[in-house]
Amino acid sequence: MGTLTSNIHSALISFYQPTKERFKILIEKKAFPSDHYAVVSHLHSRGIDPEIGLLTVAPRPGEQTLRTEDIIKAIKEDNQIAVVMLSGVQYYTGQFFEMEKITKAGHEAGCIVGWDLAHAVGNVPLKLHDWDVDFACWCSYKYLNSGAGGIAGLFIHERYKDDFNRPRYAGWWGNRKENRFEMLPEFQPSEGASGYQMSNPSILTTISLLGSLQVFEAAGGIEKLRQKSYLITGYLEKLLLTELKKEFDDELIKILTPNDPEQRGCQLSLEFPEKMMQVFEALQSIGIIVDERKPTVIRVAPAPLYNSYKDVYNFVINLKKTMKQVYAK
Repeated sequence: MGTLTSNIHSALISFYQPTKERFKILIEKKAFPSDHYAVVSHLHSRGIDPEIGLLTVAPRPGEQTLRTEDIIKAIKEDNQIAVVMLSGVQYYTGQFFEMEKITKAGHEAGCIVGWDLAHAVGNVPLKLHDWDVDFACWCSYKYLNSGAGGIAGLFIHERYKDDFNRPRYAGWWGNRKENRFEMLPEFQPSEGASGYQMSNPSILTTISLLGSLQVFEAAGGIEKLRQKSYLITGYLEKLLLTELKKEFDDELIKILTPNDPEQRGCQLSLEFPEKMMQVFEALQSIGIIVDERKPTVIRVAPAPLYNSYKDVYNFVINLKKTMKQVYAK
């Protein structure tokens, strides 16, 4: 339903209920900007100064990724936190957070815990119900293959399915199916996440998503793909370390993503402190499609559903050639 950011708004209007005692929202530092904007807009709408109401947890000095213990410490040390909202997989670094452990810590501290799963869905196994996640939102144009603007998703934990008094933005498509077309003046929400729908979804984007999910199913599902992901991303990492490290030092290229396979999906974020855009554009010019994120990162993600080990090998060999050309200038 909807889009990622609109679903975040739908979740926050329902789950962010600030009080005098609890009114802060915790996110990771350098979260995806749209998440940041959404959170700040909810603070403003409730009359809360973001300088006071927005907390961020950052990596330690000299480190690029977050430690789980630091996230949990930030949650436990501030009893004014109402909502913890983090990324399942961090868009810039590719770090896969320990969602179950963090969710448990948030609940023990009395917080609502929600997740942005834009870079996690279709990439890593997710057990949102079992992990006791309160809400989660995602789009479908990363690993679910929809392309920009495809239909998004919203998860609301089952324990809230009958909580019809919880505030929400209502729309006719969220009304109970049994009487939706009776056009009654009083909104009667469907159970669970269905009751958060607003408008009739696009048939084309819905059917496109179905087609993609059927391919996932035919490939054996996310658990099987995850096993290939361990191998193919590990292969990418190994080649980068052997083929590039012997010719280029950390001043030119560095892997930001954790080297622990359990703390990442298929994405490796490569940092180029100098001439990142030149490297990116040179790769594009020879038909290699990667992704840049300013100021210094190129994201490389061998998707196990369709990328091959040969793709990975060819990428690394061509990256080495490209870097020699760019840095020789």
